[in-house]
Amino acid sequence: MPVNGIFGGSIELLGKTLDLRSKRQGLIAANVANAETPGYTPTDLSFEKELQGALKKGGKGSLTNPRHIPLKGQGNPRLELVTGEVVEVPGKAPSPDGNSVELENEMGRLSENQIMYNASIQLLTKKFEMMKQAIRGTL
Repeated sequence: MPVNGIFGGSIELLGKTLDLRSKRQGLIAANVANAETPGYTPTDLSFEKELQGALKKGGKGSLTNPRHIPLKGQGNPRLELVTGEVVEVPGKAPSPDGNSVELENEMGRLSENQIMYNASIQLLTKKFEMMKQAIRGTL
């Protein structure tokens, strides 16, 4: 039985969330690193709406015949397609050299993203701890 079948796809969702948050962390770090680069516009990764849309549409996948029976626990193929969109997020008051990085905002977004990443790691760890306990029979 696939691991996703045991947890109803939550492992797959948490894994995708970790990938996307890691990608966002890199973009925010690049913004901080370019805080003094003339003409630099900060970027961010927008993925929340895309991720929610993939979850709402569900993991039915594509059936080649309407008489086929969709199988549960086969993962969500739409979730695999979520990559996020890199968007420019210029600051409200660009500097005279055209740089619009606002370090305070970037550090806040960096902290928020790190907290959400850590929360996803904790949820994933808890899922696997529950599986270990179930295997040992100590639930």
